[in-house]
Amino acid sequence: MSVKLSKKLSSKKKKPAKDNAQTEILRKLGLDAPLDPASILDISTWTLEIGTPLEPKDLPKAFLQRLWLLDQDARSPFCQPPCDVPNNDNTSPEETPIGFEGDSQCIVNPLDLVTGVYMSANTFLQQEMAMRMVQCQFAVPLVLPNTDPEEPSRFLLWPLRGVVSQWMSHSPEKNYRVEEGDLASTCMSMVSCVKLGHCSVSKSKVLNHVLNGLRPHNETFLHRGVGGGQVPRRLANGLVEIRWCLPTGDITKDIFPVPVVISNLRGDASAHEMCFRLLCQASSALVIFCGDLREKDKQLLVSCKDMASKLILIDLSDTEVNEKRVVGFVGQNLEGHMGLPEGSVLPWNGLSEEELAYNLCDTLKNLLPDRLKPVTLEAAEKIALELGLNVDEGAVCKKAMATVEDMLKGLDEGSSEFRLRQLPLQGVLWRKLAELEKEESKQKKEGKESDTQLQTEKKDIMAELCSYRMTSAMKIFTDALYTTDKAERTYFLSWLKLRLRQMQTEKQNSPQELVTNLQTERENGMPEHLDEVENLDDSDSFCTDSSLEEETEEQPANTELQGSEQQCEISQELQNILPSTEENTEPRREHELLNGASNEKGEEIIEDNVCFQERISHPASESQNLESGENGTFCHQGQQLDEPDLTSSSEQQMYRDDSLEEQVPTCSQMLEPDPSSLGLEHFLREMGLIFELTHISPGSGSHNVLRFPSLAADLLLYGIPLELMDGESSNIPTSWLGCVFAELKRRLPQEQCRTRVLTNLGVHHSRNAEVLSTLFGVTFPEGRKRSTRGLYMIVLCLPDNLRKDMECDFLLLIDVEGLCSFPQDSESNTLLHDNEMATVAAGVSDILLQNISSHGGYEFETNFTVMVNALLRTKECGNVPVCQLLSQDEGLNSILQVSQLKRVSNMLQTETKDGETTSDENHYPKTTSCVTCVNWPWSITSLSEPVDTQYSKAILKLKENLFGALKVCADNPKASGLPEFMKHLSDVWDSVKADSFSISLQNTDIALAFSLLCTEFSQWEDSFLENTENWLMGATQKIFAEKAKALDAATQNEYLSELKNEAREEVKAGVSKVRSKLEAYLAKDAALKSNTETFRPVLLCYMDSLQDRVTEAILQRLETVNESHCSSSQMKKFETLLDEEQESKLYALAETSKATKMLLQDTELEEEFEGVWSKTLSNFDFRPSETEDITARVTEVLKQNLISCGHQKHIKKLEDIGQTQTSKFQVYDEHFGYRSRLKHMFEDNNRQQRLEAQQLAYKIIEEYNQFVEDKCSLPADFSDSYITELLENVEKALKEKPMEIKSAFEVDLKVHLCANACKDFQKLHDRYAKDRELLRWITTRKDMYSAEFIYNFRKRDQCQRVAQAFSSMVIKPTVLDYIHKPLGMLIVDEIQAKAQQYQSPRAFHQSLLEELIKDDQFESFLEYLLSYDNFRLKKIQDTVVDHLSESTNLGKQRQQRLGEIVGKISAAVSQAAEGTNGVLRDTKPLLESVCLTLQSDGDVDVNRESLTGPLFSITTEWDCFVKHLMELLATMRLDLFQEFSQNVDISQLLEYLPDQPHDCLFNRVKGCDKKCPLCGAPCEEEEMGHVVHKALLHRPKGLLPNDSSSLSCITGPENTTQDISMKCQDLHSLYPDWSISPDDPNCQKASAYWRYVLARFGERFSNAFNQEKVKIPEEWRNITQEEALDSLNEALLTRQSG
Repeated sequence: MSVKLSKKLSSKKKKPAKDNAQTEILRKLGLDAPLDPASILDISTWTLEIGTPLEPKDLPKAFLQRLWLLDQDARSPFCQPPCDVPNNDNTSPEETPIGFEGDSQCIVNPLDLVTGVYMSANTFLQQEMAMRMVQCQFAVPLVLPNTDPEEPSRFLLWPLRGVVSQWMSHSPEKNYRVEEGDLASTCMSMVSCVKLGHCSVSKSKVLNHVLNGLRPHNETFLHRGVGGGQVPRRLANGLVEIRWCLPTGDITKDIFPVPVVISNLRGDASAHEMCFRLLCQASSALVIFCGDLREKDKQLLVSCKDMASKLILIDLSDTEVNEKRVVGFVGQNLEGHMGLPEGSVLPWNGLSEEELAYNLCDTLKNLLPDRLKPVTLEAAEKIALELGLNVDEGAVCKKAMATVEDMLKGLDEGSSEFRLRQLPLQGVLWRKLAELEKEESKQKKEGKESDTQLQTEKKDIMAELCSYRMTSAMKIFTDALYTTDKAERTYFLSWLKLRLRQMQTEKQNSPQELVTNLQTERENGMPEHLDEVENLDDSDSFCTDSSLEEETEEQPANTELQGSEQQCEISQELQNILPSTEENTEPRREHELLNGASNEKGEEIIEDNVCFQERISHPASESQNLESGENGTFCHQGQQLDEPDLTSSSEQQMYRDDSLEEQVPTCSQMLEPDPSSLGLEHFLREMGLIFELTHISPGSGSHNVLRFPSLAADLLLYGIPLELMDGESSNIPTSWLGCVFAELKRRLPQEQCRTRVLTNLGVHHSRNAEVLSTLFGVTFPEGRKRSTRGLYMIVLCLPDNLRKDMECDFLLLIDVEGLCSFPQDSESNTLLHDNEMATVAAGVSDILLQNISSHGGYEFETNFTVMVNALLRTKECGNVPVCQLLSQDEGLNSILQVSQLKRVSNMLQTETKDGETTSDENHYPKTTSCVTCVNWPWSITSLSEPVDTQYSKAILKLKENLFGALKVCADNPKASGLPEFMKHLSDVWDSVKADSFSISLQNTDIALAFSLLCTEFSQWEDSFLENTENWLMGATQKIFAEKAKALDAATQNEYLSELKNEAREEVKAGVSKVRSKLEAYLAKDAALKSNTETFRPVLLCYMDSLQDRVTEAILQRLETVNESHCSSSQMKKFETLLDEEQESKLYALAETSKATKMLLQDTELEEEFEGVWSKTLSNFDFRPSETEDITARVTEVLKQNLISCGHQKHIKKLEDIGQTQTSKFQVYDEHFGYRSRLKHMFEDNNRQQRLEAQQLAYKIIEEYNQFVEDKCSLPADFSDSYITELLENVEKALKEKPMEIKSAFEVDLKVHLCANACKDFQKLHDRYAKDRELLRWITTRKDMYSAEFIYNFRKRDQCQRVAQAFSSMVIKPTVLDYIHKPLGMLIVDEIQAKAQQYQSPRAFHQSLLEELIKDDQFESFLEYLLSYDNFRLKKIQDTVVDHLSESTNLGKQRQQRLGEIVGKISAAVSQAAEGTNGVLRDTKPLLESVCLTLQSDGDVDVNRESLTGPLFSITTEWDCFVKHLMELLATMRLDLFQEFSQNVDISQLLEYLPDQPHDCLFNRVKGCDKKCPLCGAPCEEEEMGHVVHKALLHRPKGLLPNDSSSLSCITGPENTTQDISMKCQDLHSLYPDWSISPDDPNCQKASAYWRYVLARFGERFSNAFNQEKVKIPEEWRNITQEEALDSLNEALLTRQSG
């Protein structure tokens, strides 16, 4: 969204801009057309919120809007949300967004944003911007680069002329006095900073540190470190910015002792030599940040030595590379080479920006104030002209300035003398005439005859006035206003105000004025009040055409400007002018200024800080725009100097005794108005008086006097205020105003003249003009420093979007200036004039903004009474405005005034028989005044202190309250037009002149008395409301108690009616008590007693209103309580039903998710919830209530449809809707045209044609039925759009199949369908017509319910999945381990109990040998001999398998163990779940507790390693988790039980067993592991721990592979007994742990077994062992199998018997 631009700003054809990077940036920012102050009207005036830019084109508007609100983020270049950057091949990398702040981004450097807006703004908008930028502590452009780099830059002086401020130098020569002046023409030291060569140090950062000093950091000069600062600059290179640094007299805070202006050249100085030379010649000191220089840079540096008055170099080059040093010299020789004084070069040495700034600041302080010459910006403009730069003050500007100088000739001789000579009508005669007219009006009111002496005096005055001839100054003034050159007139008015203010400040700063002030101090015992710092002007500016642009491009004439050098000499002459008698007092004043002096008693103490004041105004576009009504808005005008008032917080207010030291002048003290000062308003007043005189004495006018009203109307449309009342003479020129309003009405659109009046009523130190300027951007005369007293009006045109809401087209802003100010002379009755002015202001207003500022002392009571009296008199007239209160601070006096005025306003705004009511507050609607507190910028006491961060929000809040008041006025009678306003003004003025009020204009006692009464009444009212609240709380409890009894509806309604009657009586009794207190108060107060008849109707009416309001509110709240209880009950029922439906659906979804192992998406869950929601709504029993028949609504929609289709002739058929309809739609001959019937008359009486039409109707009806079904299935009430959509469907269907039918067919079909729709949709509407509030409430909570549904499913699904994971990863392994762990040993015990061979190792070995010989298998013998252990283990495995195949106890054992472990797990889970019902807990510690409980049973082993991860660490309801866990446990038990009941897979079972049965059995029967070292026979000793091993059956040679180390051959067939004995004796010595003896009979007895085996398989053994065949004796071959077995049994039996 780009800034709204005026199309008439530039009528002159300008050279088309070149396409370059600069113009491209301007196009991106939407700055293709020029900006003027009229643009601010739409941007700021009617804005109630700070807009967020959405794209780059919104940035200029956002910048201006934030700047007008003094927002510190005004220069932010970020857009939100991210803007779409075109992605094309022509986009350079620098143009892509590279700066981000969260979700925002920027594509422009913030300095380019400021520069771009400045380039597009005309000079008057630039002046407005400059004043606000100074207020925000932003750097202000001084030299603006051209969009065409080949063209010279522009020197901007005019925008800076509006910046005015005060300061206090530290120098004793200045006598520590406050000085004031416009900063453009004031002599002060100018320090310019440039960069030469590349350097890494940020120059702008250094300058910011210099300017901030010890204060909070502020980004005066933008740099790379700010948001968007890294985006490459496109417009700002070559820009020169300035910032003033002014002392406040506080040595601890001030940076420099004297005023200093710091300028900053953007970019490298070598690329902008013209600007560089300008700064060299115009500056007091030139600071060059020198980086790594090229040869060209070095030459430029050397050349500037002769141009600059003072040169300071900051060496930022690389210290390690000499050839890159500044100008190629070593640092120590630089000063000598350049011929610079010592200390002119500041080395970098790697210092930070802050440290470098500290060094630079010290260097500058050493040079100030004597070693740097003071300069002015006006002098710099001359140098800019000489160098070839463009300047903004062209020929038109110079001409206007010359006209002003010619007009003000003689003003330097004194303001009083000038006013007597040039403005004579504003003198004593005019005031005397006003007093005579008032006296005459009073006599008429009293019915007296006119006093002859009075008439004589009046005639004498008129005769003297008629001799008036227009003065030279007024001729020049009016001629200048009549000029057709709008730019010249704008310059003239602006410079007139600037020049008048400049001359006033020169007078105040002059030595003669200082002497006068010091003499006044000695006479009064206190110094004269001094005003605060200002930095804004009061200039009015106009929206002009392209002539502004044209003239600024021209070179101005070489005319000499005002002598700024004379101003520079004032301070030097000051010390010589002061009287010597003051010498003894000055040291004490120095001490007081440095340490802070106390005020006199009753005065306020303010810090010695410089304050700034902002002015907001909007110059308007040309009058032609308004006359043609192009924009429909007034472009209002103006820039006015707003001088701050004394506004201090309560902490700053204190009182001192008269004995303490006198007050010290500071920059923040007030300056009372100067009676002799002049302003633009005085010349405009004189113009009105000239016309008024012409009207009084026809024929006396001359010099186009009759054109004055037209001129005044023209100025008013431009934003120049119109004076409604002359506050100095307290008179209203009704003839002049009537003609001006008549001319204004002629220019405005006749059909749009509704007006509302908003008045800002505040005393003279409340800065009324500044307040309105800030709110609406308008300019009013400020009367704090001048003798401006009066009512001034400006007209604003409301935008279209506000006209409807506010019921008006134009807003008349009225500003009251000079109220309760000091009189100009002792003879004037100031208090009377103040009361008259305030009464007129309040009497003509619709909205009254009561502007309150803290101002202690004797004025408080006077100011307060004037404002209260104005409200009282307005109330007497029956037209009390809507009051709004503005507090400028939180001081004690402000709080007192605000609270008192609020009470008075609320009392008087109460509706009376002839009155009006405004707004609501709290529970009891009543007219109240909104209070807004704003810490205004003028409370700031230093340029270096930022504006309050809440200032912009407070301003928008105040404006919102005012707009709300305007909307309240829209409920009152219609807004009046301009003629009615003028008539109303005249009526109020007539009443004021005649003093026709019961409260005299000079009466002050009544206001105070009434205020105290309002305070007392407020306390009575609060007590009454408190008692009412207590009663209501008790009634609420009673209602709840009755509801709890579940009585029928009729009984409950009857009880509610009883409570309502009781409430009426309670309120009536309370108001009666208040009335009694009021009567007693009125009877004892003397001031009120005499005016009882005046106040009694107001007070009694207020109490009647109070009773009505409170009664209505109480009854309404009782209804609300009752309805709330019913609704809450219904809500609970609905939520219960919804929870049930959700629970059912959640259970189904959870089971589905568990079965499918799939995770449902949110979209699927939302669809499921929609079904739950629809079902719940359809099943819920809403409370019955009155239903609406939708027939009228359906009929109206159909009627509009028929009219739009051109079927008005069938409107009567709509009467059939709602009546009894036939079930079917019938087609008649009348539905067809005559020609169609004639064409088909021979086709069976048109049967075919009717049949086709009937089929088409049936098809449409079927579609209707489906349409109704779809609509009724939606969870929504009937809407008129349903009928509209239905009729559109009918028309669409008829168009798809055209037939020769008349419109009657379409109409009858629509009527038929609409009649059916009334019945079908009535059912839907009846359902949703019940309990609409409840339905609306639950509908608003639907998203929350949906989110909870999804959340509950997610948590339940997560809980279920975690429980499943715990069951599968922890529980089931634990259960199986518990079941299978003892099974191995049980199987072994069963086998041993069943098989005798497994009773002992010998028995097992014997069984093996017996089985071997019985099987008679060589392979078995071979395996036995070679793999004895494996052979035995295999036999055991076979035994285990055979046993398990035959056993029936295994399943029972496992089932038994299963039941045991499941019971233990259930007990552990139950133990952990104790006390956790419904509690959200982390599942991980609870699961660990379950595991620890199971482990406490020594028979259960739990593996907890899987719990270490994050899987089980979820937060859920523990009882819900336990439920899932127990369900899974039961399911697992059932599955395992069924598994154990089925046939056992033995191999699989054995894999599960931790202790394998064959291994256990083998360990039991394997015996000793030792084998005979001779033959390998196993040891048969069964005794545990035996030492000597013995084999019973040694094996002969041939049964083992031949081994040289083996001695098994001792049992060979060829050995003799003698040989054996000899060898055994030898072996015994070799194997002492073996018993091998030939005497042992077992050695021979058992040999029959192995002899048989060897004889049986000897040959095969030889082959298997690959050795020679063993010679077997023949007797061995005769051994039988039985003999072998017998020998085996005998050997074992012998062993057992032995």
